[in-house]
Amino acid sequence: MKQITVETKPSEENLKKLGVNHWPTWQKEVSVFPWKFVTTEYAYILEGECVMTPEDGGPAVTFKAGDLVIFPNGFKGTWEVTKPFKKHFKHANGNLVKCLLSRVKILINRIKSLFS
Repeated sequence: MKQITVETKPSEENLKKLGVNHWPTWQKEVSVFPWKFVTTEYAYILEGECVMTPEDGGPAVTFKAGDLVIFPNGFKGTWEVTKPFKKHFKHANGNLVKCLLSRVKILINRIKSLFS
């Protein structure tokens, strides 16, 4: 069973070492959607709150602004964004091409929704 790791209030020194301020950002409105991580993802939560429920029936994990979260490669679950959400993120240890393609699909769907 793959588990999410949450570090509450990581030190400024640790965040600086990781280079968090140079990572890209992602944001999402209040919503619920399934997701599969095709890489290990490191995320520093800037705003909001989310509950991630594993597909395998494991316990739900809540994370919020100020948390450093590690999503393991291969983790499948449902995001429940309970407050508008913004994070810095970094991908590692996985299929980065597959990750990029999934991001392109998301972008295409967003563009399509603008014209429908």
